[in-house]
Amino acid sequence: MNNKIARILLLALVIAGITLAVIYRESFDTMALEAWVKDAGAAGPILFMLIYALGTVFFLPGSVLTLAGGALFGPVLGTFYNLTGATIGATLAFLVARYLASNWVEHKAGGRLKQLKEGVEGEGWRFVAFVRLVPLFPFNLLNYALGLTRIKLPHYLIASYLCMLPGAMAYTYLGYAGREAVAGGSGVIQKGLLALALLALVAFLPRLIGRLRQKPMLSIPELKQRLDAAEDLLVLDVRSAEDFAGEQGHIARATNIPLEALPDRLAELGDYEERPIVLVCRTDRRSSQAAQLLARQGFADVHVARGGMTTWLSNGFPIER
Repeated sequence: MNNKIARILLLALVIAGITLAVIYRESFDTMALEAWVKDAGAAGPILFMLIYALGTVFFLPGSVLTLAGGALFGPVLGTFYNLTGATIGATLAFLVARYLASNWVEHKAGGRLKQLKEGVEGEGWRFVAFVRLVPLFPFNLLNYALGLTRIKLPHYLIASYLCMLPGAMAYTYLGYAGREAVAGGSGVIQKGLLALALLALVAFLPRLIGRLRQKPMLSIPELKQRLDAAEDLLVLDVRSAEDFAGEQGHIARATNIPLEALPDRLAELGDYEERPIVLVCRTDRRSSQAAQLLARQGFADVHVARGGMTTWLSNGFPIER
């Protein structure tokens, strides 16, 4: 009974905090934050990290906090304070969600939700690292969502801290450069260019991580063997509808989504975010482009069929038209 009351009180506190943060979001700005931190004197950094942590739990805009950290403490200490505050807040949200609802989700999750949850748990720290480097989902909401899985707390904490570092560095330096520009400090142009370079690097990370997450190409004989064994995989043909039904035909069980339409039809592949997808085209060029797209969108087990339908036909394997 006491445990149930504690959960209710904690849930009420979180809801109240989020509600207040939404109501007073417009009143929260860098000027007010800087005044609070400066008034705290030597305890300013601790107060800043505490505000950042609570802001993460209660859905305050992290960009405002990070820019303020750079302006207040400079690029080095600012990065440390921003990253530490964000990680503490992310961990608190993770633990709150785990305490409040993880057992309930464990027993109630079924179907597609269960498959997704098990896939995330299977990747563990690798999934945490990926979503920190490639922000596919809102940061504050993601912290709570990950708390509903069985990902180990140390793995979550370490992967979060390390993989949020590039973004923290870029936005902290941007805040620092902005303060220097306003104050008329020396080397403003160089600092501004460096800030832009860091932001460009962070923007390039999704493409880089997408390439790293791509699985090795799958040979056509191996694909045929896996299909004959009735493995649970999706053969996704990314040729045009005309080619899919044309001279080369297509592999039995294949699903046709042309490469050009793939970005708008990702929802159709929701059941396979953590299950194997084998991409097929005439050769393997369009398939490789599709693999990069899917990897950037968080699909974890994507393979390109080497040689595509051309190699499939040269092996004499059956087709449908």
